[in-house]
Amino acid sequence: MEHGAFDFGKLGWFAGWLVAVVLLFLAGARLPLSFRQRRFRAVAFHAAIVAAAVGVAVLANVALTLNDAHIDLTREKIYTPSAQAMKVVDELKQPVRLTYFYRSQDPEGRRVKEVLGVMGRRNPLFEVRVADPDKEPTLARAFGVRIYNAGILEAADRKLLVQSVDEAEIAIGVQRVLRERVVTVCFLEGHNELPMDNFEYHTHVEGTSNHNHGDASSQHVQMPDHGIGRLRRALEVQGYSARKVVLATQPAVPRECQVLIIANPRTTFLPAESAAIEGYLRAGGSLLAMFDLGFVLETRLAELVGQLGVSLPQEAVVDPLSHYASDSEMVAVTGYEAGPVTRNLSMTFFPGARPLAPRTPAAGIKVTALFASSRDSYTRPVLAAGVRDADPASKPATPTPSGPGARLLAATAEGRLPGADAGASPLRAVIVGDGDFASNSFLPYLANSDLALSMVRWLVREERTANVASRIPVPAMILLSGAQMRTIFLAVEVLLPLAVFALGILMWWRRR
Repeated sequence: MEHGAFDFGKLGWFAGWLVAVVLLFLAGARLPLSFRQRRFRAVAFHAAIVAAAVGVAVLANVALTLNDAHIDLTREKIYTPSAQAMKVVDELKQPVRLTYFYRSQDPEGRRVKEVLGVMGRRNPLFEVRVADPDKEPTLARAFGVRIYNAGILEAADRKLLVQSVDEAEIAIGVQRVLRERVVTVCFLEGHNELPMDNFEYHTHVEGTSNHNHGDASSQHVQMPDHGIGRLRRALEVQGYSARKVVLATQPAVPRECQVLIIANPRTTFLPAESAAIEGYLRAGGSLLAMFDLGFVLETRLAELVGQLGVSLPQEAVVDPLSHYASDSEMVAVTGYEAGPVTRNLSMTFFPGARPLAPRTPAAGIKVTALFASSRDSYTRPVLAAGVRDADPASKPATPTPSGPGARLLAATAEGRLPGADAGASPLRAVIVGDGDFASNSFLPYLANSDLALSMVRWLVREERTANVASRIPVPAMILLSGAQMRTIFLAVEVLLPLAVFALGILMWWRRR
């Protein structure tokens, strides 16, 4: 869990309060108990001393109360809200009330009570009330709550039930109850895309000599049973609505689709489908296109992608310097271009990625690079999906790899296409040369889920709000990049034995 840095300004207020108390004690110890003055002057003097002492004490305690500091001495900081949850509370502009029901005999429930108390004291607009339904059954019945570890969020005339012991989920609930519009995310289907209803995944990762995920043309085995249901579930936790879209049976992208997601299609679109996507973008739509290896873009779709500033050659990126585990075709990315999509991202990886070749975009379109492979990466040709499926043993006509150099892997486009609808909002698009990173098998690992959710949040124009991601359960695994594995190997297998050997020689030399 990520936690914010301690506020030393609050510690300064505590130090000031302590100084005030010490000064009062010293003043009380040094002032005489009686004075050889007239009775009236003595009474007035003592009254002034008492008033000053009371005033200083009251002001010091008020200042300390208004600048309350939370100190968590546990190693895991289990009583401290995450930095993202606190940011959600800090950004509140209207009152939100949380009534949380917990079981007082449950240690986890008591922990949540303390964490919510810290969040409630952070911002007066966030009103927190905790109750034990066993001790306050009338209140629980009034809210219709019959379970433990559940909270009712209220904002204006909206209510939302959140059942969780995770403050991140509660922070997401705050964002959902404040959202005044329904955001619909549409998943395109009909071309063997990763299905949104499929939650199948594998819990192991192996090298190219064994079983892996990706595209057959890139020495990987495409797993048809895998889907993108985990991303759909993560989006629904954020409060988005998800639905399918099949353009082969309808003339246009539905108007309620705030985002259209194309997740790893395998068969070429029909011209009418490409025209529907182009019309959607001209009307100010948002597109997340994840085009994996081997996919052939229909002519009109290729022209549209070219107007967005990129083209997608039939090549695979190989990165011998920065890759995931021991597979140089699972490109690992640790550096990103600054921007709202890539803010605060750690390492991500892309199993079998194709490069994006920059092109001159259409007038009115601004293109921004998101991230690229390392300077040592190169590309090699791959076959189109139809050719590969017809003859799996076939090879590209030109197997010679390209020279080394960074390859663009993802980019954003924003603006208006020529001939766009009058009064339409500027379109937004994210184009990625890989779809496996967002699939069920790879979404939970490293920062892949953060990247996928950040892309969608930017596309729905919610990038300015705090980015709080729900935790996706994953098996207990230690996942390392190729560079990290080499470093550990050198440290454990080379330097440590040499150090022991050198220490033995030193001891022998001293005992001669």
